[in-house]
Amino acid sequence: MGLHSGVPVSIRILPAPVSTGIVFLRSDLDDFPIPASWRHVARVSYATSLMRQGVLISTTEHLLSTLYSMGIDNAYIAIDNLEVPILDGSGQPFASLIEAAGIRQYRRKRRYLHIRRPISVEDKGKRISILPAASFRLTCEIDFPHPLVGKQSLEMDVTPARYAAELAPARTFGFEYELDQMRNMGLIRGATLESAVCFTRDGVLNPGGLRFPDEPCRHKALDLIGDLALLGRPLLGHVIAERAGHAMHAALVARIMSDPSLYEILTFDQLASRVAEALVS
Repeated sequence: MGLHSGVPVSIRILPAPVSTGIVFLRSDLDDFPIPASWRHVARVSYATSLMRQGVLISTTEHLLSTLYSMGIDNAYIAIDNLEVPILDGSGQPFASLIEAAGIRQYRRKRRYLHIRRPISVEDKGKRISILPAASFRLTCEIDFPHPLVGKQSLEMDVTPARYAAELAPARTFGFEYELDQMRNMGLIRGATLESAVCFTRDGVLNPGGLRFPDEPCRHKALDLIGDLALLGRPLLGHVIAERAGHAMHAALVARIMSDPSLYEILTFDQLASRVAEALVS
């Protein structure tokens, strides 16, 4: 079921040749292709949507986050409707399916997008920055006026193992007092307590409670990774998100890709030799 559209949807994640990238195929529209690229970002309010030639794919961030963090560079995603299914609201079902299917390694070396100098985007007290780094590091901070949320932060190097254990299970969340407004906006038509965390004024509606005390912050980090996946290459940099959301994530990605002097494309071997030379000198 789609979270916002409420429509039933089926997807299949299929192998793709090297250098394909991640490509959505609308199987209900003769496999019309929509690459998972910053060039096709259409809407970034309550989810990240992609559009090409008027054909839409919405709520892409959870699946893209999982593919990116598990090191999947090439895949076709055949989907028969306009919204990626929400499942349990997290990346865990996708991660489990990918692990069960197995990951094929190519002989060709991965090429990374290495940030060369600091970049920052700010708006109304919110900010997202990226600093040069030799790994993909994430700092995420959120602040919601709720007794079970408040100010939360995490910092971690994103690896497949850490993502699977610490971020993938974190579910999307919302607040009970906002539900009617969101439904009036045509959103969350497919939301249930099986697909999202719902906070009341002073607690949580879900019978099982939270999966982590800081589950909202972990889910925001999951979302952020999904939006960064639209860069199209694995990232080497330290991303610092302070109360940022989909719109700011998209603005950072667009800022990076609009200025080739901000980054370089290189293999990990090239980066390692550069680091080794710096240590020797």
